[in-house]
Amino acid sequence: MKKQLTFGTPLSPSATKVMLLGSGELGKEVIIALQRLGVETIAVDRYPNAPGHQVAHRAHVINMTDAAALRNLIEREQPHLIVPEIEAIATDMLVEIEREGLARVIPTARAVQLTMHREGIRRLAAETLGLATSPYAFASSLESLRAAIDNGIGYPCVVKPVMSSSGKGQSKVDSAADVEQAWNDAASGSRVNQGRVIVEGFINFEYEITQLTIRAIGSNGEVETHFCEPIGHVQIAGDYVESWQPQAMSELALKRTRDISRKVTDNLGGLGIFGVELFVNGDEVWFSEVSPRPHDTGMVTMCSQVQNEFELHARAILGLPVSTALRAPGASAVIYGQLEESVIAFTGVDEALRVPQSDLRLFGKPQSFSKRRMGVALANGANTDEARVRAKLAASKVVPVKV
Repeated sequence: MKKQLTFGTPLSPSATKVMLLGSGELGKEVIIALQRLGVETIAVDRYPNAPGHQVAHRAHVINMTDAAALRNLIEREQPHLIVPEIEAIATDMLVEIEREGLARVIPTARAVQLTMHREGIRRLAAETLGLATSPYAFASSLESLRAAIDNGIGYPCVVKPVMSSSGKGQSKVDSAADVEQAWNDAASGSRVNQGRVIVEGFINFEYEITQLTIRAIGSNGEVETHFCEPIGHVQIAGDYVESWQPQAMSELALKRTRDISRKVTDNLGGLGIFGVELFVNGDEVWFSEVSPRPHDTGMVTMCSQVQNEFELHARAILGLPVSTALRAPGASAVIYGQLEESVIAFTGVDEALRVPQSDLRLFGKPQSFSKRRMGVALANGANTDEARVRAKLAASKVVPVKV
């Protein structure tokens, strides 16, 4: 018989405690989902008043790449689960924490270590698992980057830091004249300056998708893999600007995306949601990247699914059953800060919410940058085309203003 799970009361000796390492807009939604299940939450980020700080039971500000500071905080808080939400973390310390049994790292410390670093996950996918990927090479200097491009990758290509998120430091290189700038952009955009980049050759694809893949405990006590409907998305300079669900694709392409996603997530192990990014051309599919946590393009699930990606993650890591059922076709569109200001407000919220079947999430970030994601508009429709039009219209109505 499956062991009955018990859930305590927050802020009491019986509490189940979960620590989020990184507390931006995605972490905030995970915290809300956990709290609805009676979990005590601890939000950690590198700056004060991060979105997750505003809703957690307790909040801390530390440099999460400082292994000693990270360990000290974990020892003080004694969480049962540690949920990494960003790349800039001292992953070696998480491996140590997990090995010593101080806490369970989600999905596993090894998975976090591999996926926080593009070199680790790309070598695993292409060289260990034999999955189709774009041509790639790694470079630790401007000269070796030039050599990698000249000796096989070719132009055009894309240069990315080995550690970054949301397209930071990523650039398209069309000619030899662009290489030095791409190297400099990668160094400035990296979460942690590794002095190393990945350069990827172009492949001919029709569209990109995110295949949200969930590893959860089934009724028999064994790990089961679940898939959400595929999410289509548009990225500009590597940063997501809109997404929709479901993405139309052939049965064979869908099967291949799920086969690839299962192979990757089975290898990484653990419990929780994974955002697997793939390129698709007809029936052909290539692996791109994977995040062992809710994905930014998956914010569309807040309007399209019965259980959104944050609820799925919370349930899976706690050993609870999950449902990936689609509620209605939906779409999301990003709301940017547009201003370089420490304090802003928003106008047009009422107009945005007058768009049929629309909704908003304003993240509450304490500082605005022109291309900082400050919110997202959501919308449903009879199909994804209608939902996309509505989401983009709602997003356009929200205007950041200086206070």
